[in-house]
Amino acid sequence: MSLHTFFQWYFRTPIFLRLLLTVATFMVFFGIVIHWIEPEAFPTVFEGIWWAVITGSTVGYGDLVPETVTGKIVGILLIIAGGGLVTFYMATVSASTVKYEKDLAKGKIEYKGEQHIIFIGWNERTKQLVEMVQQFAPKEHVVLIDHTLRAIPYKQWPIHFIQGNGSEDDTLMKANIAKARAAIITSDPSMEERQADQSSILDTVAIRGLNPNIFIITEILTKEQIANAKRAGADTVIRSNDFMSTLFFHALYRKGQTDPFYTLVGQLSSQQYKQVEVPHHLVGETFLTCSLEFLKQEDLLLGLIKEGELHINPPTQTILTNADDLIVLSPLRK
Repeated sequence: MSLHTFFQWYFRTPIFLRLLLTVATFMVFFGIVIHWIEPEAFPTVFEGIWWAVITGSTVGYGDLVPETVTGKIVGILLIIAGGGLVTFYMATVSASTVKYEKDLAKGKIEYKGEQHIIFIGWNERTKQLVEMVQQFAPKEHVVLIDHTLRAIPYKQWPIHFIQGNGSEDDTLMKANIAKARAAIITSDPSMEERQADQSSILDTVAIRGLNPNIFIITEILTKEQIANAKRAGADTVIRSNDFMSTLFFHALYRKGQTDPFYTLVGQLSSQQYKQVEVPHHLVGETFLTCSLEFLKQEDLLLGLIKEGELHINPPTQTILTNADDLIVLSPLRK
C-alpha cells in the first residue's frame, strides 16, 4: 500500500476509528521508545506499552516508572501528547454517541437489517400494530417511514424510524427495502380520502418497483381505488371504511351494551387469520375432516381458496387437494 493510498483510506475512516488508531500508534511508539531507552526498568516491549497506556490515560499505577532523565523526558512528552489525545478521543466518542442517538430519533440513520417489516405512516393504527407486534411477535423487526414526524422516542417505541416520504427511492433505500419481507401502507389521516388513496397507491408502486418479491398490504379508503391499488402491486387491499361503517351501524341499532356483535369485534382483536397449505395427510379428505383436525389445535377453519376463488364455509363434503389453501382463524400466540 502506497503512502497516498494509506492517507486516502485513513481520512475516509470514521473519526473515532482514526483517533483510536492514532492513540494505539502513540502508545506502541512510546512503549518501544521507553523499552529501548531503559531496558532494565522496562525489560519487554509489552511492559513499555503497558506503562505508556497507564501513563497516557493518566491512571498512573506506579508499578513501572522511568529512572533516567531521558526516560522521564519521554514520560513528560507522553503525558502532554498522549494524555491530551486520549482525552480528545473519549470526548469525540461521547459526542459521536450523543449525535448518533439524536440522528436515530430523527430518522436519519439507515437500516441495515434484513427480513423486516416496513410501516408507512405514523397514526393510531400503526401504533396499535407496533404494540401487537411487540406483544405477540417480539422478535420481529419493524421499520417506520413517515414524513410528518420530526423525531420519535426510539427507547419508547421498539422500531427503527426513517424520516421521509414512502414514495421516494432514497427514503426506501434507507429502510433497506430490497431486503424487507413485507410492507404495510396506512392511509394518511391528514389528507382527504381520494388524495390519501392516491398517496397510498404511489407508495405501493415505488415499493413494488424496488422489491418485486415483497408482500404489500395497502389501506384504501374509497371503493373506486381498490382496483388501482391492486394494479399498483398490492397483494392485499384493506378498505377500513367498510369495517368502520359496519361498526357504526351495529352500534346504532344494538340492543344494549352486551350486544353479541359488539362483543365479537372485541374478541377478534385477539385472533389472527392465516392462509396455509393443506397438510399432506389431509389431501383427499373432506372439509369436515380437516375442520375437526384443526379444532384439535384450537384453530377454526373458515374456508378455502380453490382454483383462485375464495369459498367461506364451503360444503362439508368438499374434497381437498394439494393445490388448495385453507383460511384459518387462530388465537394470537406469543
